[in-house]
Amino acid sequence: MKAPAGRERQLVQAGHVGLDVISEGAGPTLVLLPSSLRDSEDFDELAGLLAEAGFRVLRPQPRGMGSSSPPPPGMTLGTLADDVAAVIESFAAAPAVVIGHAYGHWVARMTDLRHPRLVRAVVVLGAAAREFPAGMAEALATASDTSRPEPERLRALRLCMFAPGNDPHSWLQGWHPEWRTAYREAAQHPPRSEWFACGHAPLLDLQGAQDPWRPPATRRELADALGAKVTIHEIDHASHALVPEQPRAVADAITGWLRCLGTQVG
Repeated sequence: MKAPAGRERQLVQAGHVGLDVISEGAGPTLVLLPSSLRDSEDFDELAGLLAEAGFRVLRPQPRGMGSSSPPPPGMTLGTLADDVAAVIESFAAAPAVVIGHAYGHWVARMTDLRHPRLVRAVVVLGAAAREFPAGMAEALATASDTSRPEPERLRALRLCMFAPGNDPHSWLQGWHPEWRTAYREAAQHPPRSEWFACGHAPLLDLQGAQDPWRPPATRRELADALGAKVTIHEIDHASHALVPEQPRAVADAITGWLRCLGTQVG
């Protein structure tokens, strides 16, 4: 599919590290960070909608994906957050709104903690509960394992990623399981107990109403931990994948919330 007019791609150099970045639009800057073992091309439709709404959208490819440098030994969430900071500074985009989907929301929050002057606000999309519900990690491992039979993977995607009635076929592709160990280990450093209840910027907690990673009893975890800086917004007919399921609703929720922040955006 041909890229929309104005969508560009470039390699940002941060020391010896190359970071592959897709950019489009003009206006206040949003940085989109994808979910576990997936790249930022998942955001094609959402990025276009946000650009149409008057934002500049940056999409760094995670380490090892696209033309970005591979994960280094001992990679941590701090490593990934520093990559995001390097992209923001390279585009002279500070302060930016950092938006993270699933695994990407940990990176977004870590960027806020390590580089608060660069972050205007944080949006978390499909953030899992602090303690993963039983069976979800196993279902994700099946869904992302391209060596497994397609029917088995589709069942796993319907269980842990897509709400009833939403087609999961698009997520049979786009996985990078070769980096599973590197990203799993990075997620443990620093331990979540050290940073979960910390944050600087206002935060939008955007939840899929049918997300099994976020059972009803856990829906206020972030708000209870971070207080009044958190706004919760629920999107119906969406599960953990959220972005490919309801891109228009996600875009509308983000733009509406940012406009409500008033002088903090723009």
